[in-house]
Amino acid sequence: MAACVMALAACSQQQPPPSEATTPPSATVDLQEMQAAYIGSGSAGSGVLHYQGQSYPFTIGGLGIGGIGASSIEARGDVYNLSSLSQFAGPYAEGRYGFAFGIHSSGDLWLRNKAGVVMHLYAKREGLMLSLGGSAVVITMGNGS
Repeated sequence: MAACVMALAACSQQQPPPSEATTPPSATVDLQEMQAAYIGSGSAGSGVLHYQGQSYPFTIGGLGIGGIGASSIEARGDVYNLSSLSQFAGPYAEGRYGFAFGIHSSGDLWLRNKAGVVMHLYAKREGLMLSLGGSAVVITMGNGS
């Protein structure tokens, strides 16, 4: 377990992809998500996109590989390459790493969709979880009700 935590700490030194490193964010997001994993993983949650002075609720859900445990995630982050609200919803590929041990956690989430929209999320997790892998997630605009 200690070796895994040290490997994850090394991953936290990652730099953003070159195109996002020099571009200011187009928007920001806040989200809450529940995640469970045992080799495969599943997640579901909701969030708010803050874009051009407006707030837009959305839901998020996905399936992936890599990880073990269960956690709740609160994340905030930046959205890049968003020039129209219509580009935000849809499927995203997600790369994730992080851990949660009780209320102590670390980790980042990187998501990219086919329109080139990129989200870099800084996650705070609670639970018992070791996450290193990838997923496909789908964002749907609205609050799901």
